[in-house]
Amino acid sequence: MSAQITIEQALAMSADIQSETPELDVQLLLAHVLQVEPSYFRTWPEKSLSVEQSQTYRHLLQERLKGRPVAHLTGSRGFWTLDLIVNESTLIPRPDTECLVEAALDLFADVEAASVLDLGTGTGAIALALASEQRNWTVLGSDLQSDAVLLARSNAAKNQIRNVDFVQGSWFDPIDKDAQFDLIVSNPPYIDENDVHLSQGDVRYEPLSALVAAEHGLSDIKLISKLARSHLKNGAWLILEHGYDQGDDVRRILSQFDYESIETRQDYGSNDRFTIGRFYG
Repeated sequence: MSAQITIEQALAMSADIQSETPELDVQLLLAHVLQVEPSYFRTWPEKSLSVEQSQTYRHLLQERLKGRPVAHLTGSRGFWTLDLIVNESTLIPRPDTECLVEAALDLFADVEAASVLDLGTGTGAIALALASEQRNWTVLGSDLQSDAVLLARSNAAKNQIRNVDFVQGSWFDPIDKDAQFDLIVSNPPYIDENDVHLSQGDVRYEPLSALVAAEHGLSDIKLISKLARSHLKNGAWLILEHGYDQGDDVRRILSQFDYESIETRQDYGSNDRFTIGRFYG
């Protein structure tokens, strides 16, 4: 059977899957099996699958039909310009988080050397994206989970990024008490524990500890905003990702903790996605 027919059949079978990119999903799975890029199928739609390849693809497709994330089935996810190893110990990097990376790079466009801390680094996506773009920056990521730290280090090695390191601990606990940074970024847990979306889509297979926070999803954002002040240089920036409906709350929190130049910015879907603030100690 050809790749094109395989994709068409898989797409028809995937009609009931909760996915914003069903066609890309089935192409990614097939590309994984054939060890090619998804764009390969535009040039070679008639590519024939071996019996073994067909069997492997059918197995992956069945798992996808059960709802398992494509990234978990392939073991990887593209983020920024990087190919990241992904497993069930961390969140799957989302394209909208790239908007946070863009904002950070824009803020420091004229800064040759900067120190950056990424809190709750997970796969290391944000830290690695920044470090890959600015090789003179010093980037540090922290995560509570040891599996996440090991994964982030593996992703640094895979992508040959050397100006980054990762440490284990809750938020600022593993950070030297006197350490200060030009920029602190975080994509913390920000979903309310009663949010109906927790029973839908890929998040069903992701760790709740990386998704859910108390106080309607704001407790970790509050804690980070408070503690970050001791680790920000004079005039340094804090960037926090959050939910589409939390912009007002996060701006209020930053204002309460005496941040200035506070601004909420949007993701690729024009939804509020992250808020920045500047702190003068």
